[in-house]
Formats: sequence, structure tokens, C-alpha cells
Amino acid sequence: MARRASSATPATAALAAAGVVFTQHHYEHDPSAPSYGTEAAEVLGLPPEQVFKTLLVDTGDGLAVGVVPVAGSLDLKAMASALGVKRVAMADPAAAERSTGYVLGGISPVGQRRALPTVLDESAELFEVVYVSGGRRGLDLGLSPADLLRVTGAAVADIAR
Repeated sequence: MARRASSATPATAALAAAGVVFTQHHYEHDPSAPSYGTEAAEVLGLPPEQVFKTLLVDTGDGLAVGVVPVAGSLDLKAMASALGVKRVAMADPAAAERSTGYVLGGISPVGQRRALPTVLDESAELFEVVYVSGGRRGLDLGLSPADLLRVTGAAVADIAR
């Protein structure tokens, strides 16, 4: 039986299974860093507008995923509108970890335990490649926004501020 490489995560496995071309960017995570996403952008030398964070929200009927640049924040009203619900709140961190199978700071929009409604900020379409968490702290993945949309089934909306 074949074994996964030590760098394999559910996110990388899902991308490989879908035939998506992606790059892996490893870095040494600093536990004292104030922001996981900003740390990734700085350490990898990438513009923070091109590195995206994965945030979970609670719609009252379940969880959903917002993917926005680390340079900004999630606009909760815009996210609710994109999902067609009255309001959303940030999900409880423990609920986010249970639902996705990932730890905070390593939550990828790809390869989550359960497929959740996902919205990608429209600014992603400005880039040929965007970077998202690879499923663990210290690992980001570079892929095209079109492939990210395809593998997550995400909608595109203006959800960042």
C-alpha cells in the first residue's frame, strides 16, 4: 500500500485527486506571531492581498466558509448577503476545528471533512495564483483562483473589507 508523503494533508490530497496543479510553500511557523495569515505572507515574501485566510461563520443553521485576503477582514453583512441569510457570526473556534478537521491557523478551504457553503472574495480573481492554507500551520498552497473555485464549489462575492 502506498503511503502519503509526510507533507500530504487532506488539502494536498484533495487537490492532487482533482488534478489541480499547485505549489507547496513550507515555512517555520512562529507560535508568537499575532496573525497566521500575515505571518505566511511576510515569511513567504508574498503580497498580503494575494494570500487568503479561511474563516468559518455560523449562519444559525450551520457553518459556512469565507475566504478573504489576509490584508483585510471578513465583512459579516456581505457574507450573510452572499449566503442568502439574515446574519452570520464568527464560528466558535472549536466548532470550526471539529467541522473542518484542521487546527486554527491551518484551516484550508480545500479538503475539509464536510463540504460547507463557501464564498471566495472577488479580489482573488485579480491574481493568476492565490495562496491558501495547506491544512497545517507553516504550509501554504499556491493555485489558480479558478481551480480553488472548482474544488471548493465556492461562490464569488465582495466579502472583504
